[in-house]
Amino acid sequence: MTKTILITGSTDGIGLLTAKKLASDGHNVLLHGRSIPKLESAAAEVGENVETYAADLSDLSAVQGLAENVRAKHDRLDVLINNAGVLKAPQSVLENGQDIRFVVNTLAPYLLTELLLPIIPADGRVVNLSSAAQAPVNIRAMQGSVPLADMEAYAQSKLAITIWTREWAKSQSDAPVMVAVNPGSLLASKMVKEGFGLAGNDMNIGADILIDAALGERFADASGAYFDNDSGAFSDPHASALDKGHAADVMNTIKELVNQTN
Repeated sequence: MTKTILITGSTDGIGLLTAKKLASDGHNVLLHGRSIPKLESAAAEVGENVETYAADLSDLSAVQGLAENVRAKHDRLDVLINNAGVLKAPQSVLENGQDIRFVVNTLAPYLLTELLLPIIPADGRVVNLSSAAQAPVNIRAMQGSVPLADMEAYAQSKLAITIWTREWAKSQSDAPVMVAVNPGSLLASKMVKEGFGLAGNDMNIGADILIDAALGERFADASGAYFDNDSGAFSDPHASALDKGHAADVMNTIKELVNQTN
């Protein structure tokens, strides 16, 4: 059955490869990226059954615009893959003082999911990109009051998206499946090449597990779960995600920061 699937950060890397595979299987793919020329290039590579949406996810007002544009064209979105992420950036602290890793990797997907949830059916899915790199969240750093090194911010932002995946799934009934997925460590993405100077492993490893999470039967009853593709199995995330107090602090801070844009 043909699905309509939005993939953020799909102008290159795992996102683009996932889009190509889904489109070749006949699904309607909605590409997202920051750059219109890159979106046009990606759309040409993906081929038919594709739409493009430009938005800078480091700006939560742009995330709102992205959701509005998707909803203007679609009254049903079967799958949302929150793939976009950043490890290093020329300017890691935004004008409002927030760290770009928390905004792009944690807050933007939360807000986008919240705004698109009304058009995602109960049998739909939200796939959130997590990572094997997870670390307890410094709440003051998430609020922009404490600077962090690149990897610290990245690992904390990835635990935060894993936490909101778990907590949101627990709070919702008759809602889409929400899963957090580590697509595999050190895949040959732009992020890995720029961040670690490594060629990286086959990106098909990551694209294939995202497609499985989006459409596969083994994820159909896995809402709130974390899948670690390094081990090829569902797994517990970092212990801090299981700490009720820490999870509550992270969720309250996410909601506080996202609500500042409303």
